[in-house]
Amino acid sequence: VFVVNRERSMLSVCGARRAASTLALGHVDNILVMGKSGAGKQPRIDVLVDHFHLAQLSTGNIFREYLGVFDKLKYQGDLSVFYDQRKGDFHDDTTLKRRLATSVELDKVPDVTAALLGLKAKYYVNEGKYVPDTITNSLFEAAYRKNNCRGFVLDGYPRTIEQATYLIDLTHGNGARLDAILRVDNDDERIVRRTVGRRICPQCKRVFHVEFKPPRNGTDCTACGAPVQHRSDDTEEKTRSRLREFHEKTEGAIARLERIGFPVYGVSGDLPKFTQAAVRESVLRALRISA
Repeated sequence: VFVVNRERSMLSVCGARRAASTLALGHVDNILVMGKSGAGKQPRIDVLVDHFHLAQLSTGNIFREYLGVFDKLKYQGDLSVFYDQRKGDFHDDTTLKRRLATSVELDKVPDVTAALLGLKAKYYVNEGKYVPDTITNSLFEAAYRKNNCRGFVLDGYPRTIEQATYLIDLTHGNGARLDAILRVDNDDERIVRRTVGRRICPQCKRVFHVEFKPPRNGTDCTACGAPVQHRSDDTEEKTRSRLREFHEKTEGAIARLERIGFPVYGVSGDLPKFTQAAVRESVLRALRISA
């Protein structure tokens, strides 16, 4: 009861309980887009970015950015030396810097904090383990604070109840709002079918589907002629694993946000006819905004 009342108090300060009809240009801090992996979030994100003049903040891009910062150090050693197995956590940052400095020229690194965040993420990626909420929260916060926690369409965060609570605290603490949540809905089996059949051109990045939008001769990009590729994570096994994670973790986060007062609006990720105009109209209608 205390937690819910505390969050409701935050919401009244943040202004997050506003009706969707008040979402107006120049008066929106942040919008969350949530849904299953493969549900069709990106086209809906594009509409929000364009309509509200916001920037997309994606956890995927955040991870790639900080992993890239660490990779530039060209560290070749064993990352496990930075992890304290007894306490199940990394050594303190002072120890991390000292040990890292024995292998790389740390004094020439422009942002040591970013490099350490990248190191921590890299450890879990290399181990094939789920990145803990504490690390994900730190990575997200570093990127979110760069623009004073406002001006974003949030993509891929939060994914757990713990991350949702962290986001509320972080946003509230910086005097910003979470104005609305757009939930993109789609059927599990439809997502599996669409994801497993997806093919991507490595040259021009065009996306194809073996059934719905086949490449030339089933193998080549229709635009540049390059052989299309099937991404390693677009298998049925990995797709179903991501769907299970959504049902087990993210559904609870969405329910928690909605229960404490954040407006959640559903939009279909599967339209009878897929066009940019149709996607835009469906998103604005879901948010009760005149096109």
